[in-house]
Amino acid sequence: MRDADSALPARLEINGRSYAWPRRPVVVVCVDGSEAAYHERAIADGRMPFLERMLTRGGDLRAECTMPSFTNPNNLSIATGAPPSVHGICGNYFYDPDSGTEVMMNDPGLLRAETLFARFSQEGALVTVITAKDKLRRLLGRGLRGGMCFSAEKASEATEEEHGIAKVLERTGMEQPSVYSAELSELVMAAGVSVLESERPELMYLSLTDYIQHKHAPGSPVANDFYAMLDGYFERIDALGAVLVVTADHGMNAKSDGAGEARVVFLQDELDARLGEGAARVVLPITDPYTVHHGALGSYATVHLPQSADVPSLVRELGALGGVETVLTREEACERFELPGDRIGELVVISERNTALGTVPARHDISGFKEPLRSHGGLSEQWVPLLVNAEVSGLPEGHRLRNFDSYWIGTALAAG
Repeated sequence: MRDADSALPARLEINGRSYAWPRRPVVVVCVDGSEAAYHERAIADGRMPFLERMLTRGGDLRAECTMPSFTNPNNLSIATGAPPSVHGICGNYFYDPDSGTEVMMNDPGLLRAETLFARFSQEGALVTVITAKDKLRRLLGRGLRGGMCFSAEKASEATEEEHGIAKVLERTGMEQPSVYSAELSELVMAAGVSVLESERPELMYLSLTDYIQHKHAPGSPVANDFYAMLDGYFERIDALGAVLVVTADHGMNAKSDGAGEARVVFLQDELDARLGEGAARVVLPITDPYTVHHGALGSYATVHLPQSADVPSLVRELGALGGVETVLTREEACERFELPGDRIGELVVISERNTALGTVPARHDISGFKEPLRSHGGLSEQWVPLLVNAEVSGLPEGHRLRNFDSYWIGTALAAG
């Protein structure tokens, strides 16, 4: 639909949802691994004065993230405005039974829906996507026309031809940070502010890393320092006249006992004891190339079973294990969590708040951890902030607020 007074669309229909065309920039910041306690503690400790002021005039909301509460499914849900049953990305990786291999879910060919970034750019909008880790860049940038799409991890290698921008480090005055650092997220924010000041894209997406949240609890000095850094960039984005929406891909919780020892249910061991070694395959979709901060231990697993397996009995037995919150069949999980059924196993297992799921002990080396294990993936990490620098009103009665409502809300506010 075209506005009679403009060559630009008045609204766009994307994945079954209607988005207003923004008249000022919309910046969505995905603070990886965040939960309300992080910014609430930082505000209480006087470390986020801008955010405290912003929330008195804006929206201080809570939303559900996509399950499983992992990075890839939620970033793609935010980018498409839809759940994994639509876009197809249901973990950081999955098991493909046809090929008998485990596949990283970072190939754009695995994406089953168009992103808002692609569609808006194809209709004439300038779009900027900046990720902390390069694993997301290609997925989020699929179909993007013009604009910029680059990662802080590979900022020193960004080129105009491939990424739409060059000399990122020179623009920001920063050095190339380690992938395991707070500075990786700061580079995303610094680059985003630089682009917003000069190019003023209609849509901007800034996706951070959860390295700090995996290591440090809300209110800790390191966490407060990190959120104080974010506060300064939020203030600059607001001052530049953008609609700012701050959300998260998932929360974070300690997965340990009172003494700080990791609490882990090793599902492959449990299934081997019941079905025979290797008869079942446990897949931990949290696994990605960056396991230093979580040891591939999260609170969500999917299980591929042999045809001879007694599924109802396994549901009961696994569900009775200490530390397990719920066990669902494929059909139940797809209905409850809006998942693509062909990319999960016959069972989905979710652990309790302070427990993680593993395969066998030898595959999870956390001996070098200096802090107690903190991770995510379960229902206890599903509630995330949705903070807006403008009042949010007029939501449909009974609307189930999701983190992937970010651009739906942001573009509506920016259209006025």
